[in-house]
Amino acid sequence: MQNTPTAGFTPETPLILGMMRLHDHPELTQPAKLADWVSARVDEGLNVFDHADIYGAGECERLFGDALRAHPTLAKQVRVITKAGIVPAGQDSSPWQVKHYQAEAGYLANAIDKALSSLSVEQIDTFLIHRPDPLLQADDVARVLENAVSAGKIRHIGVSNYLPEQWRWLARNTSLPLVCNQSQLSIAHTVPLFDGTLEAHLTDGMRWLAWSPLGGGNLAERIPADLLDRAREETGLDETALAIAWLHQIPGSPVPVLGSMNPDRIHSATRGAQSPLPRPLWYRLLESVRKTAVA
Repeated sequence: MQNTPTAGFTPETPLILGMMRLHDHPELTQPAKLADWVSARVDEGLNVFDHADIYGAGECERLFGDALRAHPTLAKQVRVITKAGIVPAGQDSSPWQVKHYQAEAGYLANAIDKALSSLSVEQIDTFLIHRPDPLLQADDVARVLENAVSAGKIRHIGVSNYLPEQWRWLARNTSLPLVCNQSQLSIAHTVPLFDGTLEAHLTDGMRWLAWSPLGGGNLAERIPADLLDRAREETGLDETALAIAWLHQIPGSPVPVLGSMNPDRIHSATRGAQSPLPRPLWYRLLESVRKTAVA
């Protein structure tokens, strides 16, 4: 089945807050402190939080759920994305001890139930298959996802790190729309803008959720200091805001999945998401990071 555009999946939030490093912040491991942090982000208009079952070996989902259990009304104010399908080598119970993908029907069904319990939410807003699995039995997986949507366990389905033909094969096997693909995109990772991947997202109605939108956080080392100073002076945006503004200029408005939990950086990123860049500056920044002139 050909995927169709999904106007229903258009997060009003300018950013999605990635929880991959939540367990690295000791000050947020207390439920009340984390609940206060989440509440402050919701008050800023940021209510979509991105998880995966492997983040912190499951600790990130549990910590987030503890905060929601401590403040039940907060659970009704957040939207949660989570992912499953990767088994790290250290969690492989087989004799082989190998990292592998397990996008299997039974595994994903259990992962959905476990995520609901860990996160302490009544419904997962969007459930993603974390990586393309070459052993995927698309029809079996599709039935599990369809059943989970029918049961109200999840609202939307999507994928992560998929190439166009990979998501199209899954889409052909389900009556549900795939609403998004979460994959790498930033001013420091621009290949998908020039190999047809961008146009595939637009053609198939897939919202692009861009992970690592700040290019690893070292853009100041990759953009000449004089250019960065001029860009700051012209736009009033710092390095973080410039990176997010650059991303938001792309057709389809990719939604950044910001890995930082620093409120100041989050504020800068939010400002960037609301600040259009002059087209020549967009290309000048692109040229500087690629270290080659626009053809």
